[in-house]
Amino acid sequence: MNAYLQEIFGLQGRLAVVTGGSSGIGRAMAVALGRAGAKVLLVARREAPMAEVVAELRGYGAVGHAISADLADREAVTQVIDKIIAGYGQPDVLVNAAGVNRRPPMDELTIDDWDVTLAANLTAPFQLGQAFGPRMAERGWGRIINVVSQQAFRAYGNSGAYGAAKAGLVGLTRSQAEAWSRHGVCCNAIAPGVVHTPLTEAVFADPAKVAGHAARTMIGRNGVPEDFVACAIFLASDAAVAVTGQTLFVDGGYSAT
Repeated sequence: MNAYLQEIFGLQGRLAVVTGGSSGIGRAMAVALGRAGAKVLLVARREAPMAEVVAELRGYGAVGHAISADLADREAVTQVIDKIIAGYGQPDVLVNAAGVNRRPPMDELTIDDWDVTLAANLTAPFQLGQAFGPRMAERGWGRIINVVSQQAFRAYGNSGAYGAAKAGLVGLTRSQAEAWSRHGVCCNAIAPGVVHTPLTEAVFADPAKVAGHAARTMIGRNGVPEDFVACAIFLASDAAVAVTGQTLFVDGGYSAT
């Protein structure tokens, strides 16, 4: 990276916490942040996939660590916060990419579906933001990136709890931006289109649905996790100093049609 690009996009000396960094969009973002110079701390349930990501990061000469936790468990999130602070220090960048995507029909949605989905997709980002956002503000610099969904903005089939949680996360992003941006903490959301990840395998198992979604985009294809690496670096870097409270649609034009 040349000196100018390093100055505005480089993340040397930053600690980035990435939830859901073991697979899909979260994994792609975590690796990108590490390659841009950040020390990356993954938080997810499964240890083996996180170990693979840590190894990939180290293969690029980056620093990676991992903490295993179920982010749908409020007490587990509290313990993760304590482990992060005690073991790694205060994060400079927080990426909330972990998610639970239970998708029963609305009239079959149970209170357990609702509670687990809201806990993982909205309450955990709130807890992590409350722990780290004020500390970022005290230091005068920070970045929070929340991964949301098209379902935060429009109705999809069987999106009851998930859509509600992601809509709440868009609102939380704006509230975080209002609270902390004047202190140098930029808070933004990223809204993917239809992206092939482990979370969307059920959708991609149906070739007709896959083709229909691809046809709706302006670029003629569905998303892949690698689509998100550059925007993650941008929003995590000094380049985004005046970008806050926004939702960046990374969807190939899906939302514009």
